[in-house]
Amino acid sequence: MQAVKTSSTVLFDGPEWTFELLEKARDIIEDIALQDLGLDVYPNQIEIISSEQMLDAYSCAGLPLMYQHWSFGKHFVRDETLYRTGRQGLAYEIVINSNPCISYNMEENTMAMQTLVMAHAAFGHNHFFKNNYLFRQWTDAAGIHDYLAFAKNYIIACEERYGLTAVEDILDAAHSMQAQGVFRYGRPPQPTVAEKEAMQKVREGFESSQSLLDLWTDSTMRRDDEDSDNEDPAVSARQRELNLPQENILYFLEKNSPILKSWEREILRIVRSLAQYLYPQKQTKVMNEGCATFVHYYIINELYQQGRLTQGAYMEMMHSHTNVVLQPEYDDPRYSGINPYALGFAMMTDIRRICETPTDEDRDWFPDFAGDPNWRGVLKDAWANYRDESFIQQFLSPHLIRKFKLFTLSNDANKPNLVVSDIHNRAGYRDIRRELARSYDLAYLEPDIQVTDVDLRGDRELKMTHFVRNDIQLDRDNREEVLKHARKLWGYNVKMSVEVAP
Repeated sequence: MQAVKTSSTVLFDGPEWTFELLEKARDIIEDIALQDLGLDVYPNQIEIISSEQMLDAYSCAGLPLMYQHWSFGKHFVRDETLYRTGRQGLAYEIVINSNPCISYNMEENTMAMQTLVMAHAAFGHNHFFKNNYLFRQWTDAAGIHDYLAFAKNYIIACEERYGLTAVEDILDAAHSMQAQGVFRYGRPPQPTVAEKEAMQKVREGFESSQSLLDLWTDSTMRRDDEDSDNEDPAVSARQRELNLPQENILYFLEKNSPILKSWEREILRIVRSLAQYLYPQKQTKVMNEGCATFVHYYIINELYQQGRLTQGAYMEMMHSHTNVVLQPEYDDPRYSGINPYALGFAMMTDIRRICETPTDEDRDWFPDFAGDPNWRGVLKDAWANYRDESFIQQFLSPHLIRKFKLFTLSNDANKPNLVVSDIHNRAGYRDIRRELARSYDLAYLEPDIQVTDVDLRGDRELKMTHFVRNDIQLDRDNREEVLKHARKLWGYNVKMSVEVAP
């Protein structure tokens, strides 16, 4: 065990926090994060909030501003009831992917916990948001605050002009398809200057002339990477004209619905824009939490080694850390799947181990970085260039597969029993890693529903196709409810067929 350096003063001595202590702790944490770990972060804005404010942030996906909708109130009541009755705790913090990066810390936290969550959120999550390729390509951290303010004010103005019921109906329909309101693989076509001006006039006046609307919904909105010389002959001319098939259903309805008014299209645009903004977080839960947990663990240990923490504060932090990364066994009543904090932190720690003290097995599996003395660079490269599925596929080691006692089950509907197809041994490592990685691939977790055809000059029936994987069908009742909302937005019949995915 390393000897602890002594210091004439510690950061704090006792549970009570003050803003002066928080500022002092932040400065020292920042020095370790930037100078030692070499993190690259947005400017920080740390806010102290009450438990009720934290519950309110829960209900709105953690965003600092949000338009009003009954579903947010429902979530608030549910979470508040669970919290007040002791059946659910609250997060110590919430962090926003924005520039500056906003961190909400609970006012009930002790000074030790405030220090821990600053290291975790204000520097760990902050670095990940700023540097991971998904957030860099798909989100605008500098513009999200202005857009949220616009969205909230726009919907309030629509409620005043068109009525609460009319706006609520559009929001209900848009929310029902929010999961199918994102671009998963390709970027949407970028609007021209004329189209941007048209959209701005729509936003300012809520109505526009038909000529402006034609600009906005012009059928020349095609993918940038579409090659007209290599078009599939099986795709009809009208499908090519409408850029079909289209995975982003809300985008298609916004641009092509024959009945929506301009303000209704803008509301669809708001809902899908926020869904797209949050989508990278769904793809990086293990990596994001693993990065933040590794960062706070490294920083609090450095603080302790420097004599900046009392033993009591250090033990409080380590107790919380241990609870966060706990992975219950599969037969434990607390088991609810693989804990993303546990897996993410274990993989980050394991990468450092492979760099510093690799075994022959590590050198065989990871020849590119095993023994690399620059473990900080290896970690930062991983944080920047992978998502959960690809990160696990590339970096999960046999050592961790054994440590977590991972195995795979084959579930064949034609057989009466489950079969353990792979265990944590040499023959099963690659299959286990591949199957675990696939379990974090949203392409396999979320239904693949696409708009595939519509004849705007005929009956205008909108045709969707659900591409089924692993024989997993949509819930019949939910499917019919969502189709009702789709018909409301389209104005004509909407039909969904089923095909087996290739």
